Amino acid sequence: MFTGIVQGTAEVLAIDEKPNFRTHIVRLPQALLPGLETGASVAHNGCCLTVTAIEDDNVSFDLIKETLRITNLGELKPGDKVNVERAAKFSDEIGGHLMSGHIMTKAAVGRIVQSENNREIWFKPEDASLMKYILHKGFVGIDGISLTVGDVTATKFCVHLIPETLERTTLGAKRLGQYVNIEIDPHTQAIVDTVERVLAQREQINISTEN
Repeated sequence: MFTGIVQGTAEVLAIDEKPNFRTHIVRLPQALLPGLETGASVAHNGCCLTVTAIEDDNVSFDLIKETLRITNLGELKPGDKVNVERAAKFSDEIGGHLMSGHIMTKAAVGRIVQSENNREIWFKPEDASLMKYILHKGFVGIDGISLTVGDVTATKFCVHLIPETLERTTLGAKRLGQYVNIEIDPHTQAIVDTVERVLAQREQINISTEN
C-alpha cells in the first residue's frame, strides 16, 4: 500500500527493451535507499513495481505487457523522471489517502489554467466509464499523487495544484496531450458499486412485483 505522498522523483537512466517486456533502471533519491532490498515495492508514477536489482543508487524494475499497456511507464525514455514512493509501513503517517499502486487507466492533459499561486489541470481519462468514481471533492491518484478532485464533467475532471506539488513532483512539467496514470479511490468505488447494485436489485424486485 501507498499513501499518495510522493517522496521524490527518480531519473530513468537506462531501458532494456524486449518484446512486451522491459527493464528500466532509475536513480533513486538517497533518502529512499536505506533498507531497500530486492523484492521491495516502489511506486513509479503511482504504479507498484518490484525491485529486481540494486547497484548503489541504481535500481532496476521489470515492467510486463499489461503495465506497459495501461500506464504511462511504457512511454518513458532515458532522462525522464518519475514520481516515486516506497511502500507504506504501519507506523507511517497517512498524509494523502490509501492507494494500492494498481493503475486503472491513463488520462490525457486537456487543459492547463495558470494563476498567480496555483495551477488548474484538466484530465480526460481514456476509460470514460471510470468517471462515475471521480466525484467533486473526492480523492484520486494522479501519477502516484493523492489529490482532491475539483470540478467534474461527464468526461473530464480537474485538480488544483499548489506550488509545492508542482515543484516536488513531475506534474509541474506536464504539457497538453501528455498522459498521467489514474488510480480511483477504492472506497469511492466500493460505495458507488454498492449503491448501483442495491438500486438494480430494487428495480428488479419492482418489475417482478408488477408482473
